[in-house]
Amino acid sequence: MKTIKTLAILGIICFVLYSFTSVVQDEWKVPAKYEKMKNPTDPSVDLAIGKTLYNKHCKSCHGKTGLGDGPKADEVDGDLGDFSTGEFQSQSDGAIFYKSYIGRDDMPNYEKKIPDEEDVWLIVNYVRTMGD
Repeated sequence: MKTIKTLAILGIICFVLYSFTSVVQDEWKVPAKYEKMKNPTDPSVDLAIGKTLYNKHCKSCHGKTGLGDGPKADEVDGDLGDFSTGEFQSQSDGAIFYKSYIGRDDMPNYEKKIPDEEDVWLIVNYVRTMGD
């Protein structure tokens, strides 16, 4: 009987640790280098270019207004986010740049598709207009 209780307790501990590990792995860590990056572009200039680039590269998944409701959204397993929320908008420009450019899991890497980093910064500027 003692062995069964011990195994049950170990099973519960393993389950809790596994669950905790899964939660921790889902957090998107942005390297300090990117977190502190300053946007080299002027957000009031070339917003139309940022919108055009967003429509070309991002809209199909993230949707017209950044709600994560684009036509390809159902094909993605992860959370597409909601660009209008205060939580999203409170991120640094560098964090949004990193997540948009480097990607992870279902979010593709755009280093080859958008070789000019300035274009990604223009997308960051446009995404900033989607806030509440």
